[in-house]
Amino acid sequence: MNAPVRRIGVLVTLLFTALLLSSTVIQFVQAPSLNERSDNRRTLLDNYSRDRGSILVGDQPIARSVPSQDGEIAFLRTYPQAALYAAVTGYFSYTYGAGGGLEGSDDGLLSGSSDALFYRRITDLLTGRQQTGASLKLTINAKAQEAADRALGNQRGAVVALDPRTGAILAMVSHPQYDPNQLSQHDQNAVVKAWETTSADPTRPLVNRAISGNLYPPGSVFKIVTASAALESKLVNEQTQIPAPGVMDLPQTNVGLPNYDRQACGANNMTTLQHALEISCNTAFGYLGIQLGGDALRTQAAKFGFGETLRIPTRVEPSSVPAQLNAPQSAQSAIGQYDVRVTPLQVAMVSAAIANHGVVMRPYLVQQVLSASLETIDAHQPEQMAVAVSNDTAATLTRMLVSVVETGTGTPARMNGIQVAGKTGTAQQGNGLPPHAWFTSFAPANDPRVAVAVVVEDGGNAGSEAAGGRLGGPIAKAVMEAVLTQ
Repeated sequence: MNAPVRRIGVLVTLLFTALLLSSTVIQFVQAPSLNERSDNRRTLLDNYSRDRGSILVGDQPIARSVPSQDGEIAFLRTYPQAALYAAVTGYFSYTYGAGGGLEGSDDGLLSGSSDALFYRRITDLLTGRQQTGASLKLTINAKAQEAADRALGNQRGAVVALDPRTGAILAMVSHPQYDPNQLSQHDQNAVVKAWETTSADPTRPLVNRAISGNLYPPGSVFKIVTASAALESKLVNEQTQIPAPGVMDLPQTNVGLPNYDRQACGANNMTTLQHALEISCNTAFGYLGIQLGGDALRTQAAKFGFGETLRIPTRVEPSSVPAQLNAPQSAQSAIGQYDVRVTPLQVAMVSAAIANHGVVMRPYLVQQVLSASLETIDAHQPEQMAVAVSNDTAATLTRMLVSVVETGTGTPARMNGIQVAGKTGTAQQGNGLPPHAWFTSFAPANDPRVAVAVVVEDGGNAGSEAAGGRLGGPIAKAVMEAVLTQ
């Protein structure tokens, strides 16, 4: 054989070897990741050929698949209450895949492709049954969800409610909302138009503000964390007198830290920790922040869950307290400003931990995974996540938070015959923007069954005159009443 023929033979052999290797890699190594791609139409068609599991609140589906007459696509995904639960369900689109909520995070269970359903798939294959996805029964309380949605109204923001004893999410609302039915329809031109319109909306309706997006400065609701650190370290007790001038001189800078009215919080520029929390005294908590230092604030926040990436099972953006804070930054962070950033879920977890004697329960949204015949495949068991504060500190904070609602800044959340513990927050954004209004609470204070966090963006309907108690208090009250009056 001459040299040119040998070279051609070697080249052909190499090409066939490369082809064999590449096809092997694609079919075996890359197959799982390719199948999981949201834009893989073969996977989507396979999913649409099966009856996708429902998402249930109580016995009512908030997402379900119905038979379709559209030829190659056997089922149409529908959302009977659409916008009300959009932040929870997300969307399932033939064009854009699954995402935005449980449709994306639990796609494997809903489509029936999860490893957890392997033996059921084998049984279906052997018996000739049509493969179906599992259904998800949620922890959501329908009345609480509706109350949160109605009370937040046309304002941008979010509401989260938890059962502090278990971590079960009772309500999760994000405004503005969108209609996932517009993304699941089979008219592709209409779907693309709806996606482009929704994606381009500057108010970002696709973002679940309760757990993700651009996180918020918490303002004075973070004072619960600061008070926790101060009490746990034995720096103060609830009646300790601490400095509380109208404006606090911050070290290392000529910028002062003022109270909202620039008035002292007590006689002789002094006040107690309890009174400081009641009236949300910035200078008193700024003083505590400097005494504690940034590391102590970060450590205490971490005990409540800051810095941890949670899955409920949808991913939750971690809340954060900056590292290496100097003295003035520690003072500002202690009142929930500087670069402290939170999700409403995290703020609800702080209140829930105080309500639960200092124990943080891991939040969750799915109570049960059900088969097509509604048999239980899996049931969630409440899980302790951390101990944030001692039982004694939690009891002290509860008393102080009750006084906030009874005589302090949180009076709009008072309920007849039920003692409420709560904290207001008005978080400055700078750049001339109106503040975010916050409120977090739990009730009944002596036997808590619900903890709530509310944020209203950019002052809501009150604009620059926004205050956490006035805006957020009635929203939290409506949610608590919905849970407690059933």
